[in-house]
Amino acid sequence: MGSMTDQLGSGHLGIDSPATTIFDFGYTEGREQLLRLYDKGTRKQWIGSDRIDWTLEIDPDNPVGWSDEVIPIVDTPWWDEMDDARRGEVRRHVEAWRFSQFMHGEQGALMCAAKIVQTVPDIDSKFYAATQVIDEARHVEVYSRYLHDKIQLEYPMNTHLGSLLNDTISDARWDFTYLGMQVIIEGLALAAFGTIRNLATDPLARAINAYVMQDEARHVTFGRLALRDFYPELTDAERDEREEFCVDACYLMRDRFLGEEVWERLGLPAEVGEYVEHSEIMRSFRSLLFMRIVPILKDIGLWGPRIQRAFTDMGVMAFAETDLDAEMTNDERAAEEFDAQMAHVETVAASS
Repeated sequence: MGSMTDQLGSGHLGIDSPATTIFDFGYTEGREQLLRLYDKGTRKQWIGSDRIDWTLEIDPDNPVGWSDEVIPIVDTPWWDEMDDARRGEVRRHVEAWRFSQFMHGEQGALMCAAKIVQTVPDIDSKFYAATQVIDEARHVEVYSRYLHDKIQLEYPMNTHLGSLLNDTISDARWDFTYLGMQVIIEGLALAAFGTIRNLATDPLARAINAYVMQDEARHVTFGRLALRDFYPELTDAERDEREEFCVDACYLMRDRFLGEEVWERLGLPAEVGEYVEHSEIMRSFRSLLFMRIVPILKDIGLWGPRIQRAFTDMGVMAFAETDLDAEMTNDERAAEEFDAQMAHVETVAASS
């Protein structure tokens, strides 16, 4: 793996990447499914400042409108001792951390999509990945605007997310970029986005995540199509190496992506982080994070004993039967429903 140069103090992070740029001169060749997806990707572009109603105000003490049941320390002595202002501060910091990781992860996806354009050997994949580059830039833009204009608080990239991005970007093999980003990082993100879209009450947070998920549904389909064609060509040893990478990445995200820096920044005692790690709400949330990853890995053919043992150990094997196509269709439909709601509101406002 390549090295990671920590320059966050200057607002930058450098990752060495020994990538080889590959040209494909078979311009008239291409898989029909991928070319259709490319056409769809070009037609589904949107503008963050137009599609999202940024005039909507948020409650700074509860930015996404959650029930307090989702706060990991609710019903603990730490929570019970807090007044309303302190509890509002906790909610704001939790969401600032969550949306900051969304933003940083989307910039990682931006870099990975650009790398895929450069390194993937097939022209149809290059075409589609180019549409994903602009998608990811837009996602970084809208999450950044939400954080800086609405929540007005930002957290740095979680070190464990940074570690996975380092492994994903620094590997010279193009399919590892797909695996780390399209499958693991974006699979986790889709589950987190969906929780906000489906369960939060704040319309701005819900709309942003619904629109991002509409794009991500295409991205996941892209990864599935490309890897499903490629992985049958691998040797058993090559396939084992990729399964080991996925298992390590899944455990890393499950066990370490806990937001402990929130409790530190709020000045809460160290034992809060340990309590949160073992809390029931966190166990449930960590399981839900694998709702998309498990069926995707099964679909692309990385489904050997090592992967299955890991998912059995995590208690997430039931997700293997998830209907991915139905989930992606729902992601498309949910965004269209938000558009219809916005159009209705604008029509009512214009006629009143």
